[in-house]
Amino acid sequence: MIFRRVMVLVLALFAGNAWADNGMIVHKSAWSVAETMSRAEQVVKERGFTVFALVDHAKGGASVGEELRPTQLLIFGNPKGGTPFMQCAQTVGIDLPLKILVWQDAAGKVWLGYNDPKWIAKRHKVPHCPAAEKISKGMVGLVEAILKK
Repeated sequence: MIFRRVMVLVLALFAGNAWADNGMIVHKSAWSVAETMSRAEQVVKERGFTVFALVDHAKGGASVGEELRPTQLLIFGNPKGGTPFMQCAQTVGIDLPLKILVWQDAAGKVWLGYNDPKWIAKRHKVPHCPAAEKISKGMVGLVEAILKK
């Protein structure tokens, strides 16, 4: 009985941090959407990435009279990582630049998610592309810095 409860808890923890079936890695944030995104933008810039856009989906919805919980998308990249990834398969370019999505769910919890570079590599039939592994490790470091308390 105790083993079963422990296993359910372990599975719940992993389920809360990765949605492996769709390639999205998701982490809970302790901050609001605005604060999480502010931290994300700061960390991304500090690490030498170019920020191409910050999209406020809720603001966009409001502009046409629709309501959406806070949802923001940061689009960023660096040709030092993206170019080698696209050299493995140019079609990877459809999934670049990198993106971080931050949103608030119906229960008021805030989440940060991004596409797993290893999943992107599999999608484009280059699962052993060294750039995917490097970018994946880089994304882990970025997210750890963003969510660090």
